[in-house]
Amino acid sequence: MKQLNSFVQVNIKTIEMTGVLMRVFSFTLVSWLGPNSPFMFVWIFNTVDAIMLSWCSFLKKDSAYTVLNVFWIVVGIVGIVRAASYFQ
Repeated sequence: MKQLNSFVQVNIKTIEMTGVLMRVFSFTLVSWLGPNSPFMFVWIFNTVDAIMLSWCSFLKKDSAYTVLNVFWIVVGIVGIVRAASYFQ
């Protein structure tokens, strides 16, 4: 875990930018395609970027962005479950 945290810290700006671009892409896809969006893909993609951004904000000790992105992880998990039709 220590090595992984070190890797993230060395590459934090790249990881953050990648996560932000992933989020922009997923919301743009939903905006353009509306109800025809590949919702499972969007939810998984958005949850992965939330994990990346949460990790970065946690390592930076930025509690506001950690809370925000952990919230997006929870929202993403609910979205994945709903997109999989486990409950309506």
